[in-house]
Amino acid sequence: MLYWAAVFFVIALIAGVFGFGGLASASAGVAQILFFIFLILLVVSLVSHIARGRR
Repeated sequence: MLYWAAVFFVIALIAGVFGFGGLASASAGVAQILFFIFLILLVVSLVSHIARGRR
């Protein structure tokens, strides 16, 4: 998931350089959503790992 967030971020950067504002904005939005989903899943995974380790 982090890979796809990075891909969309690079697409947004390239589109921004070439002046495609709408495409850059959409790609940046998708990258941001994917990054936050990645962070949420990371926190859930870490919490579940710590909870399982203490038993």
